[in-house]
Amino acid sequence: MNIVLLGAPGAGKGTQAEKMIEAWGLPHISTGDILRKAVADGTPLGIQAKQFMDAGELVPDVVVIGLVKSRLDEPDAEKGFILDGFPRTDGQAEALDHELGAADRAIDAAISIDVDRDVIVRRLTSRRTCRSCGKIYSLIADPPADPNVCDACGGELYQRDDDTEATVRNRLAVYDRSTAPLVEYYRSKGVLHVIDGDRPVDEVFADVRRIVEG
Repeated sequence: MNIVLLGAPGAGKGTQAEKMIEAWGLPHISTGDILRKAVADGTPLGIQAKQFMDAGELVPDVVVIGLVKSRLDEPDAEKGFILDGFPRTDGQAEALDHELGAADRAIDAAISIDVDRDVIVRRLTSRRTCRSCGKIYSLIADPPADPNVCDACGGELYQRDDDTEATVRNRLAVYDRSTAPLVEYYRSKGVLHVIDGDRPVDEVFADVRRIVEG
């Protein structure tokens, strides 16, 4: 099963990806991880990507698509994969389909985890991170005994700059602008599945399982 996982920041994609990996052993392919590894390994595409990253510019689609294609050609992705963070636009989706088609493969399901934006704002603005060990808490779902102190190491808990309400709402607006055409792209292909993500994790995963296992 070749899967594209869609969802706004804070929708719960990471949690569902972990459960999918545990259930089916599919490799979880994140463009951020691919980029970092390619740069660290000094591959030709990694060197190209680093030049743009060092200049503070977006890595061009042609480079990102090349990196994703190389990753999808690795043996562990032969029986399927979970793509997270790619594609981000309908243009990238078209290029991905072209590359997969050349290898007689295709996206089987685009699973979009949908959560009301106000719920996401509450989720993300409730996050606190330990300055010492990096452990992340939710003041709503997983609160520490003391909202200012890490249960694990006693370090100070703080709110990251990108978890403030203004920043979160801006990130959501950017996501919605860029991803709306992508959702429609997969809907037109007949592979889009929209799941209500504002429910307990296991209920959301039950829907994911029905989609994947048919």
